[in-house]
Amino acid sequence: MAIKPAYVKKTGNLLLERYPEAFTTDFEQNKESVEKLTNVDSKGVRNRIAGYVTRKKGAEVPA
Repeated sequence: MAIKPAYVKKTGNLLLERYPEAFTTDFEQNKESVEKLTNVDSKGVRNRIAGYVTRKKGAEVPA
């Protein structure tokens, strides 16, 4: 079953809103944070959310 991008974005944005200190620009650490903070069972969905959050955090860092 395919996961909708809107679900990934909505979940990622909600996590960043509620737990901004739990996420960094490190994908591996974000994967663990998503696993702890959500009830997502699928590894693929977890990774997509973690990747989205990582990209968002990377965009916040000034160049």
